[in-house]
Amino acid sequence: MTALNQIYRCNVCGNIVEVLHAGEGELVCCGQPMELLEAKTVDAGKEKHVPVIEAGAAGVKVKVGDVPHPMEEKHYIEWVEVVTDGDGCRHFFKPGDKPETEFGVKSGKVAAREYCNVHGLWKSA
Repeated sequence: MTALNQIYRCNVCGNIVEVLHAGEGELVCCGQPMELLEAKTVDAGKEKHVPVIEAGAAGVKVKVGDVPHPMEEKHYIEWVEVVTDGDGCRHFFKPGDKPETEFGVKSGKVAAREYCNVHGLWKSA
């Protein structure tokens, strides 16, 4: 059984999917069940992953880590998203980009999550 906004990854080919409509079935890719990713909220290593939400000119700014996360070819943040009152916006990054972005969200409770291609899914505490 799936739930709205869950993130799943195929451990064979690397496909990542987000549940947009919850259902009773099991998500399968490459002939195997997909792995449900549980977002982490506490950094233990030197790389910082927990999204930091700040006020920005356009609404809210989300930075990945209180120290900027590396954005190298083999280790980078793939995307960051904000969710507020059931709505969400996502921004995709490439290696070399600065690991922060602004979203035009101006009201409501705001949460953020991001995906590191090496260390997985993270969310704001």
